[in-house]
Amino acid sequence: MKEKLISFPPVLPENPKVLILGSMPGGISLEKRQYYGNPRNHFWGILFEIFQEKPVEHYEEKIHFIKRHHLALWDTIGACYREGSLDANIVGAEPNDIEGLLRKYPTIQLIACNGTKSYQTFMKTIEKKRLGNLDVIKMPSTSPIPGRYTKSFAGKVDAWKRILDYL
Repeated sequence: MKEKLISFPPVLPENPKVLILGSMPGGISLEKRQYYGNPRNHFWGILFEIFQEKPVEHYEEKIHFIKRHHLALWDTIGACYREGSLDANIVGAEPNDIEGLLRKYPTIQLIACNGTKSYQTFMKTIEKKRLGNLDVIKMPSTSPIPGRYTKSFAGKVDAWKRILDYL
């Protein structure tokens, strides 16, 4: 049997305004114990671009950058089994307690789901009426794996700019 994969704890600033939810970190990210640790993933490049800031290399600096902009990071899936890094291979997904996090951090105004799997898992595990006035949007995946609806880097940057309206 495959090894059970465990996601990371959330990255939370003092007053988060936007919660960015991935699905489950890929193999490289799990090995490095870093959100979006695969250097080919567009996540960090997109964020530095939309905030018009020079990219930083060290993970601790990236986390400081995230927190400074009132962004929180987490995953919809807390544990699962998966061969490789593709979301399509996830089985036995156990969701994170996102409702509990939202109760603890009422300053969150937007949930930005990074890709289809994150969005589908989130919508399946939470009752819409419990979201209140919270907005939930499906963002184009930042994954380096080409998908059916893959946008160019510029297209992804343009789509991800929507989070700026909540900051």
